[in-house]
This record gives sequence, structure tokens and C-alpha cells, in this order.
Amino acid sequence: MAHVNDPATIHRLLTTPARWAVVGLSNNPLRAAVGVSLFLQQHLGQEIIPVSLKGDDVHGAKGYKLLADIPGAIDVVDCFVNSTKVGAVVDQAIAVGAKAVWLQLGVVDEAAARRAEDAGLEVVMDTCPMIEARALGL
Repeated sequence: MAHVNDPATIHRLLTTPARWAVVGLSNNPLRAAVGVSLFLQQHLGQEIIPVSLKGDDVHGAKGYKLLADIPGAIDVVDCFVNSTKVGAVVDQAIAVGAKAVWLQLGVVDEAAARRAEDAGLEVVMDTCPMIEARALGL
């Protein structure tokens, strides 16, 4: 059965202050993660934690190479990775006790979404927080 995003979950994730680990966020200005994470941080007031292969600091936030390296709780893992690689990120999110995973626009992995839901995480898939925030008038 295909995952269906819950509008109430989307609204709650976007309006509740939280720590968002943004996987795939580097200093490459050509990547969508740069603008979306800035929107999350500056417009929605979310704390962002950059996660990338290099562990770059972005938007004044300390970067990490792995979710497991991040001290403290992670509320949302925002996945800016290819659909073929997102399953491993979702499994890491489950392992570190994240509360939710957000798979960006174009990122779809039904099996990973089911694993996350079965582990008690909220799941949003194949959409962008900026698009959803604007649709909600945020």
C-alpha cells in the first residue's frame, strides 16, 4: 500500500519548534537543500543540523557526517538524498531515535517509509517543506 502524507502531521512538523537534521546539506549553493534549510531556520524557526559527507557547517550551524554523531535528540530527519540511498538514511534515523523523517520532493521509498512507520516515526514523503508551508500560509 502506498504511503499517503497526513496533512495534520505536515502542519505539526512545520509549526512545532524542533531540531531538523538535514541530510545532504552542504555549502553547494546549487543544491535545493541550501535554500530549504535556510527557510526552515529563518522563516519557520527550526533548528537545523547539516549532515553531509564532508560535515560542512552551513547557515551558522555545526555540520556532521553521520546522524549518529549529532549530540542530543533529533526531531526530524529531512532527506535530500537520492531515492536509491534514502533507505539507509531512514534506517539511521530509526537507530538514533528520530521522531520523524521527511523525504524531499522526488524522494520515494515505500519500504523505508513502512520501516519508519513501523518503528513509530512520522513520515512525510515526496514533498518539500517550503511548498507545504506556503500552501498552509505559513
